[in-house]
Amino acid sequence: MMVSEQTKQEFARFVGEQKSTIYTVCYMFSKDEDEVADLFEEVIINLWKGFKGFKGRSSPRTWVYRVSLNTCISLDRKKRRRKTVPLTMDINLFEDSDADTRQVQMLRSRIARLGPFDRAIVLLWLENMSYDEIGQIVGISTKNVSVRLFRIKEQLKAMSGDNRE
Repeated sequence: MMVSEQTKQEFARFVGEQKSTIYTVCYMFSKDEDEVADLFEEVIINLWKGFKGFKGRSSPRTWVYRVSLNTCISLDRKKRRRKTVPLTMDINLFEDSDADTRQVQMLRSRIARLGPFDRAIVLLWLENMSYDEIGQIVGISTKNVSVRLFRIKEQLKAMSGDNRE
């Protein structure tokens, strides 16, 4: 399949504008820097595959969130089915240990324990998206977004008593 140089340039510009959104979604689905890079690459591939077919029925940002979330959720499911043991040194020389960083890490740890769909909803909510936008991206009603967020918040509160962080 021949692709015009103009299409390549348009796609490169588009990815440049959306890369922070893509990275944010990928980061929410992995703690490992290499895995985040792999997820980012997979999202870019899927965006490229759908780029010509994107008709603008939703905003580009909504489309990017949808493709990014679907890609990360699919890969997360595959990863969970295929049990692997990551190789780590159990040391991070660059880890910051101040109180704010620990609190952010604790919240991230709790969010990581949620199911992929709930993680996606929390991510979009943390990105200050409206319930309408969240519903459009994940494919549920605005009311359902409200109910799910309430339940998710309750789950996160309940995890505060756990020591699995």
